[in-house]
Amino acid sequence: MRHEVFIRFSPDQETAVPLSAGDTMPADQARRWLDEQFIANDCEPLRASGKVLTADKLLAIAATVGAKRFETDADFRMGFARAASAALGKPVVRVDVETNSIAY
Repeated sequence: MRHEVFIRFSPDQETAVPLSAGDTMPADQARRWLDEQFIANDCEPLRASGKVLTADKLLAIAATVGAKRFETDADFRMGFARAASAALGKPVVRVDVETNSIAY
């Protein structure tokens, strides 16, 4: 089964990260990685209630670090893709920063 994470910033700016079977991450480790990145990058909650869903973390992290980080930092790019796939439990994930949406 194909595993891939797409991070889209604009119609002409998308990063695709293919994942192999060896790239899997346990769900609890994925949530921890996302929590750490959310805090380390000073991300802001998207909801007025302050509740931060997994999808919100993915969108906030991607928006905060920007396309350049995904292009230049292979470790971060792979960590984000592994965490996104594992935390959501989906083999194909699309993080669309431009439309503020997640699809699988």
